[in-house]
Amino acid sequence: MQLFKTLLPLLLTSTVAAEIRIAGQQIALGGERTKEVGTLDNNVPGKNPLNFCEDPKDNIVEITSVDLDPNPPEAGKTLDIVAKGKVSESVEKGAYVTIVVKYGLIKILTLKEDLCDQLKNVDKECPVEKGEITLKKSVELPSRIPPGKYTVRADAFTKDDDKLTCLEATVHFG
Repeated sequence: MQLFKTLLPLLLTSTVAAEIRIAGQQIALGGERTKEVGTLDNNVPGKNPLNFCEDPKDNIVEITSVDLDPNPPEAGKTLDIVAKGKVSESVEKGAYVTIVVKYGLIKILTLKEDLCDQLKNVDKECPVEKGEITLKKSVELPSRIPPGKYTVRADAFTKDDDKLTCLEATVHFG
């Protein structure tokens, strides 16, 4: 299995499902929610498998909802993503996201991406002004996705290293 690139088309206010490229195909990660006993409720609101990495109360981006259709994503289907949020201060050029992708327990990718470049994938650009924002994206999922458990963690920061948001998603294929 080759992993070429990680993209986060909706990371800023909705940061939805991270997309990865395996053998040249985009795969959006998502899946059914699971909650460990004794943990705080850290689910991102909406129909999605996303969780906040930690308490989001001090994040610059407040994610109010993320809806995936279908949820969980299915191989060979189009995944429609609608994400809504509020930005408490302008996000300027220089903002970035760090991404870690695991296949099972094995870390297969770590990278740092320019967030403003990624926003172009959802027809947005920097600066992202303070206020409400809605992001929409449709992703064609390949019919053959290598089976296994995929986990993605995405931490987004301003150019001054202030936390925008942090999200995690896990999906099982096959």
